[in-house]
Amino acid sequence: MPPKPPASAFHFTLVADFVTDYRQTLRRVGRVALQVVAALFLTSIAWVLLYRWISPPATWLMLDRRAHAPVGMGYHGIREQDRRISYHFRTLAEVSPHLPLALVAAEDQRFLIHHGFDGDALLKAAKSNLSGGKQLRGGSTISQQVAKNVFLWSGRSYVRKGAEAYFTLLIELLWNKRRIMEMYLNVAEMGDCIFGAEAASQQYFHKSAKRLTPAEAALLAGVLPNPLRFRAANPGPQARAKQQRVMRNMRRLGGTAYVRELMDK
Repeated sequence: MPPKPPASAFHFTLVADFVTDYRQTLRRVGRVALQVVAALFLTSIAWVLLYRWISPPATWLMLDRRAHAPVGMGYHGIREQDRRISYHFRTLAEVSPHLPLALVAAEDQRFLIHHGFDGDALLKAAKSNLSGGKQLRGGSTISQQVAKNVFLWSGRSYVRKGAEAYFTLLIELLWNKRRIMEMYLNVAEMGDCIFGAEAASQQYFHKSAKRLTPAEAALLAGVLPNPLRFRAANPGPQARAKQQRVMRNMRRLGGTAYVRELMDK
């Protein structure tokens, strides 16, 4: 009968086997993780490329707004069964040139020259927020808002902000400024369940977005930071003040000539 191996050797063999199995498991998990990351990366690129030519059928915000009635001043007791998503995608050639000008004047005056992020706006927003201002300021560009509105879910978290930055880089790389502006003026929320310039123009002014005047375009752009509070249908003093501020910025930028390169592409 062969002699039994010493206990220490037996324990060493068990530890060695465990370490080997652990390393193999780690390698398998690492390979799977890399495959998942690669699949998500390629899917995101395909998604962004698809929307370069195809209009999105809906966005997460549209679905969320339809599923949950908004709370606050913008709701005004609309019956749940009467709430429907109003969304009609239009190309940039099918809207008034006053509208992209108004959006730039109201939201992102460096839109044509930055590459997705505006460091100056972010710095000013951070200083204002840290100084204890009554309202938190955001430094998001139009590109960032498109990334958020088109590709991401509602809510606030570091994960979402990281995803927003990632998709902002992608659309700046894979789209041109015309497509970014075109997407923004179509998916931006301009009232409860009202998305985009055409739906808003029909709802508030009873005409096509192609026929918007400078004042009407400025009013729509002015309500964008909070379209459930500042209503274009029956604007109050604050909405009118924002409208006038946007119109001053539109004139200061030089009128529609400022966005001619967007409209002519």
